[in-house]
Amino acid sequence: MPRSIKPTPPAALPYFRPEAITFLRNLARHNDREWFQPRKAQFEAELKEPMLAVVRKVTEAMLDFAPAFVRPAEKCLFRIYRDTRFSNDKRPYKSHVAAWWSHQGLEKTSGAGYYFHISPKEVIIAAGAYMPEKDQLSQIRHWLLDHHAEFRKLLEKPTVQKHFVEFEGNPLTRPPKGFPSEHPGMDLIRCRQWGLAATLPSATALKKDFAATLIKYFKVAAPIVDALNTPIAAAQAPKKRVLFGLK
Repeated sequence: MPRSIKPTPPAALPYFRPEAITFLRNLARHNDREWFQPRKAQFEAELKEPMLAVVRKVTEAMLDFAPAFVRPAEKCLFRIYRDTRFSNDKRPYKSHVAAWWSHQGLEKTSGAGYYFHISPKEVIIAAGAYMPEKDQLSQIRHWLLDHHAEFRKLLEKPTVQKHFVEFEGNPLTRPPKGFPSEHPGMDLIRCRQWGLAATLPSATALKKDFAATLIKYFKVAAPIVDALNTPIAAAQAPKKRVLFGLK
C-alpha cells in the first residue's frame, strides 16, 4: 500500500495576517519560554515565513537600485531571541520582528544599510548608518569635512523630507577630538550615527502592497546610504603596490 504524501504547505505571501500582530502583542505580555515554545510553529507560520517572503520581494527589487545589498533573506532576518548575556532585562524574546540589509563585505551591524521592523504598535522603516564601528565613524566624519554640503542636499531633498520625517543623529555635545569646532558641517560631523526613519501604523504590514511600500522608502533613501558607505568602501579598497618609487 503506497504511503500517503503530505501536501506541501502554501508559500508564504509577502505581507501579514492580523494573527501576526496578535501574536506579537501576546508575546509582549507573556515573554517567557513556557508560553513561546508550544506556539513556536505558530510564530514561524504567522511571522517568520511572511518576513522571509517580504525580504525576498524587497531584495529582488534591490537588484535595480541597491545591488550591493542583495543577499539571502535568511541573512537579513534578525532572530526573535534576545541576547540577555550583558543585560539586566532577562526577557528571552523581542516583541518585534526585524530585518537589516547590509552592504556586501561589511559586518551585519556596521556600515550603512536598510532596516524595517514590525511591532504591535508600529512599522519602523529606516536607512542609514547605525552604530558604526570606531573606524567607520571616523571615516564618515572625515568624509563629511569635504562633502557636508552635498550630503546635506541629499537630506533636504523633498522626496526624502516627505518620506522620512525623523533624522537620528545621536550627536555629541561637543565637536569630536581633532575636528575644527567652527566647521560649517559640524552639526553633521558631531553625529554618532546618520539614520533616516519613518513610523507607520502596524496595519501597514497587513496590506498586500507592504513590500512595495518598503521598496518605495528604500529607493528614496538609497543615495544617502550610498553616500555614507563611500568613505567606508574607499578605506577597504586594496592599496596599490608601489614599485621602484612609482605608482
